[in-house]
Amino acid sequence: MARDNHLFTSESVSEGHPDKVSDQISDAIVDLFLAKDPEARIGCETLTTTQLVVLAGEIRGKGIMDESGNWAPGVREEVEKTVRDTVKRIGYEQDGFHWETLRFENNLHPQSAHIAQGVDASDDKDEGAGDQGMMFGFACDETPDLMPATLHYSHRILHRMAADRHSGAAPFLEPDAKSQVTLRFENGKPVAATAIVVSTQHATGYDAGAKQDELHAYVKKVVADLLPAELLSDETVYHINPTGSFEIGGPDGDAGLTGRKIIVDTYGGAAPHGGGAFSGKDPTKVDRSAAYITRYLAKNIVAAKLATKCTIQLSYAIGVAEPLSLYVDTHGTGVVGDDKIEAAIQRIEKLGRMTPRGIRTHLGLNKPIYARTAAYGHFGRDPEGDFFPWERIDLVDDLKAALAA
Repeated sequence: MARDNHLFTSESVSEGHPDKVSDQISDAIVDLFLAKDPEARIGCETLTTTQLVVLAGEIRGKGIMDESGNWAPGVREEVEKTVRDTVKRIGYEQDGFHWETLRFENNLHPQSAHIAQGVDASDDKDEGAGDQGMMFGFACDETPDLMPATLHYSHRILHRMAADRHSGAAPFLEPDAKSQVTLRFENGKPVAATAIVVSTQHATGYDAGAKQDELHAYVKKVVADLLPAELLSDETVYHINPTGSFEIGGPDGDAGLTGRKIIVDTYGGAAPHGGGAFSGKDPTKVDRSAAYITRYLAKNIVAAKLATKCTIQLSYAIGVAEPLSLYVDTHGTGVVGDDKIEAAIQRIEKLGRMTPRGIRTHLGLNKPIYARTAAYGHFGRDPEGDFFPWERIDLVDDLKAALAA
């Protein structure tokens, strides 16, 4: 049985963390190519290290690259500009990593024909999944956006710090940062923040004396602004830059790779993860699209008050359109049986069969909407226009009607 009384911790990392720099570059490339061809196939991996960005992976799309690996006119140059613009937007203008002077390698090449033949649709066969695997979605009622509270607050702390850095309100901050929030739960609800950890890259001289005190006071003020007052007390322990100096950071301090922060991207450890990363992948890859539809389903189930906590799993085989399994677990909080919710999901006509194309069509995923997802989590975000459609709560009435049928 789940424990009602416990401590739980989640972490987040900022947009300037080296792995997140890589994620943002990869997703900026996804957006660049989807804007040219909504049916483009993209698997873009990024390595970042001291004064170097390397792209590798497989692509295919009209107006991008042909089967022989020849770039369409001007596209190679657009790729490099996209990379440099992304690094500039994050704010890296340091000797060890600078958007203008870093070295850049582009090793993208055509997608394997063997993968393509299993994924592409034909007249007599629906489009298959881009890979095998299982994907999980989760929602709970701990926060208004139906996310785990520990991750919600970890993201918000770093998002505020980045906004203050960009605006000039906190000029002593540099882009790289990490946060961690530990909450005590009683009767399944968060009641106290027992520990807050924030490590942030800073300007020269902010590792000692009065300037260190200024940085510490700033971080505590951010925490006080963002966490509910009832969660904070004199017993809350703060660890702010616990190792002292943090001047060398970002890709200059540690190499970054796409897809290494999958728990930060999802639910902060509060729910299972199938193992597949999201960034750098077009939505035919079910690592991405099926993780989005399962979050969408779980969020709508909790929003419909059918449960206070819900985990959903889908699984796929490469080249096969139909999901192999659908699993719902409301962790004992459901108002009806989990099997009944599973059946209700399968009766919702507009969801279709949850094939890769069906998911993309229902959520509108074949659009350049992914760069925004690559920092501060793919879930618990406000849907706006075409962005974050999996966060919409527009399936509540359908779920209730399907249960009543």
